[in-house]
Amino acid sequence: MAKNKRKKVEAKYVEAALIPLLSKNLIILRGAKGYIMCGYLNLKVAEKFKDVAVKIVGVSSIKDALKAKVHSCTSAARKLGIRKGQPIKKVLKIIA
Repeated sequence: MAKNKRKKVEAKYVEAALIPLLSKNLIILRGAKGYIMCGYLNLKVAEKFKDVAVKIVGVSSIKDALKAKVHSCTSAARKLGIRKGQPIKKVLKIIA
């Protein structure tokens, strides 16, 4: 069963979803302008659709995701100023 939460980022909110799979969790943080996804999801497909998408790896909880750094991102995300190695808390301020 999915666990959904809303996280406040300054005056806005992002949705955080965790879906337990067989061996790991699928994690997504979604704001109004884009989303952050764990390694289960395909960044090449997000690029194809011109999404503002950020990939994080090595996370198993929403708490871990909030402490992570950008592993990679789409060109649309880079246009908004998102870069590899950037803390996710800063990215959330951009996509919220």
